[in-house]
Amino acid sequence: MDNNEFEVINQFGEKIAPKNKNNDEIAGVERPAYKPSYNGGKYRSNSSYRTGSYNRENSYNRDKKPSDQAYSKSYDSRNTKGRYDYRTGRYTKDYSASGSYNNSGYRSNKSDYDHSRSDSKPAPYYQNKPQEQTKRQYPKKSYADALAEANMRNTPHPMTNDSQAVLFPSVSSNHRPVKRSPLKIIPLGGLNEIGKNMTVIECANDAFIIDCGLAFPDNDAPGVDVIIPDFSYLDQISDKIRGIVITHGHEDHIGGLAYLLKKINLPVYATRLTVGLIEGKLKEHNLLGSVKLNVVVPRQTVKMGCMAVEFIRVNHSIPDAVAIAVHTPAGIIVHTGDFKVDYTPIEGGIIDLARFGELGSRGVLALMADSTNAERKGYTQSERTVGSSFEKLFDTAEGKRIIIATFASNIHRIQQICNMAVRYDRKVAVFGRSMVNVIGTAIELGYLSVPDGIIIDIESMNRFPPEKIVLITTGSQGEPMSALTRMAMNEHKKVTITPQDFIIISATPIPGNEKLVTKVVNELMRSGAEVVYEAMYEVHVSGHACQDELKLMLALTKPRFFIPVHGEYKHLKKHAQLAVDIGIPKDNVIIGKIGDVIESDGTDMKITGSVPAGRVLVDGLGVGDVGSIVLRDRKHLAEDGLIIVVATIESESGTILAGPDIVSRGFVYVRESEELMDGAKKILTAALQGCMDKNMREWNAIKSRMKDELSEYIYMKTKRDPMILPIIMEI
Repeated sequence: MDNNEFEVINQFGEKIAPKNKNNDEIAGVERPAYKPSYNGGKYRSNSSYRTGSYNRENSYNRDKKPSDQAYSKSYDSRNTKGRYDYRTGRYTKDYSASGSYNNSGYRSNKSDYDHSRSDSKPAPYYQNKPQEQTKRQYPKKSYADALAEANMRNTPHPMTNDSQAVLFPSVSSNHRPVKRSPLKIIPLGGLNEIGKNMTVIECANDAFIIDCGLAFPDNDAPGVDVIIPDFSYLDQISDKIRGIVITHGHEDHIGGLAYLLKKINLPVYATRLTVGLIEGKLKEHNLLGSVKLNVVVPRQTVKMGCMAVEFIRVNHSIPDAVAIAVHTPAGIIVHTGDFKVDYTPIEGGIIDLARFGELGSRGVLALMADSTNAERKGYTQSERTVGSSFEKLFDTAEGKRIIIATFASNIHRIQQICNMAVRYDRKVAVFGRSMVNVIGTAIELGYLSVPDGIIIDIESMNRFPPEKIVLITTGSQGEPMSALTRMAMNEHKKVTITPQDFIIISATPIPGNEKLVTKVVNELMRSGAEVVYEAMYEVHVSGHACQDELKLMLALTKPRFFIPVHGEYKHLKKHAQLAVDIGIPKDNVIIGKIGDVIESDGTDMKITGSVPAGRVLVDGLGVGDVGSIVLRDRKHLAEDGLIIVVATIESESGTILAGPDIVSRGFVYVRESEELMDGAKKILTAALQGCMDKNMREWNAIKSRMKDELSEYIYMKTKRDPMILPIIMEI
């Protein structure tokens, strides 16, 4: 046998025939004729154990049973794996040159792995002096990364069922889930409604706010300007709040910020364009300069007490939109904000899908994702699709004035309109206060690139022929006071609609605004203009993710729990079903409502209570002074009108000196309903005289009697129920 080969010896020291890789004895190979060297119960190979890269020892102890034998292969310093121990099935890594120091840095005892009964001197390599131990160097990590790694070791993987392992492969862990500091997620807006987005993240003695938006009133709130969230709970925890984080600059995310900052002065963290738009809001409320505005960039992390907030780039209909990854002691919470996946954006980079995937591989406790387009299948089209449609429409509108209505904050759309205007040698005029403010901010910060001389002042518009003009205006939702609506109603001071106008409504009606938009379109067409809207051409694409993009976000982040946000109940329900279809357990999907306290200790998540929440109505300069009673009276007045009854009584004798007189507003025209008014006066006179005859002097009782008598008479005659307001003057 060659000296470099080894004898094959079993656990009892007996020589056996060599075998091949398939564990079959090699035919024609005789057993070695020589006897192996014996040293204190140890059989060794004939080859020198120091000449090769491996030192192999087959050790046994005759005093123990075969199952208890400890066999080991001792490796020198050239072996990168270390010493293999059959007892544990693991390699033991040695750091010293001689391999005699273990992982803990302590010198190994020979008896730990060599059960020799000999008192002979140990092998020479045990006597080597250890090299000086150097401290292992680790790469520097951010606070968020370190916190995420700690959470990953203690957070079980979201998927446990085999049927769910296709998309979310199970990850085995030797660590048990550890309960940590309770984390609270408290939505104060944006659930079961469109707009008014606001969420509080609270952990221990720290909290912060994600977004603070507003909503626009519908028919249930007549006369109201805007609706903001209820800040009552924030007043209770004001000492805990470390700041406000804003995802992007749309009104439903920043519109309520100024009202909150008037009550609680907090630092605000947002991207550059978003901060520029916030400054405009604060200036209107005389708060600019008194609030600390902090500009952040994607992949930046801001510490919020015991939590860390990481900003992640996403695509939306406005530049500089970000998602939020909240690194907490209980785990990672991902809040997408409003997003879509656009691989060819007009401005900025593509959504940072890689970062979402990294967070998913670490372990995401919960995902809070935009549900606005959860009912739409497929993918949302790229914004560049609209640019192709604009090019065709500009060709069609040759020789006509072009008027385009869109959202004021859609800077991507405005950029494409300006590009088309430059290509077709047209000037651009801007209408609408919000449109002027947003475009000015975008140009100042470099988010809108327009050559000099393209955008002209409204007063200079008449200096150019109509076929050389493009008007960009607000009013794509048919708002009654918007510029486009006033043009349609022929009430605009600067613009009159003619048959030489080509009008493009580059927006989709928000649910509830369909009738308003239809009314505006009808009036524009009556004036002879040609009107183009989404149903006819691709003049609008959404800024929100559709079903396939929502599934992609779920697949990347692999959350253990899922909380759909930003949408009405039907949107939340549909998004929740998508999560279940993709493999998240139904019990791990939480559909909440505003005011719910969603609490987690890192192992479980559930709704544990509620806090004060709702809506606050803003009417003019009044904030919150319009409540349910005022709205009820406004609806009553709008539906049935008002009747005012005035009477004058002599205090001592109770004689009726004047009246009762009747004033009607919104009920009937008095001059055309004299018979009804005369009958009403007779009923009121009889009721008032009856009270005086009974010597009644309690004015409230007299008013109630008059109101009841008149209401019964009016309903009998008209089947209507107007508001009745009696007024009694005493002399």
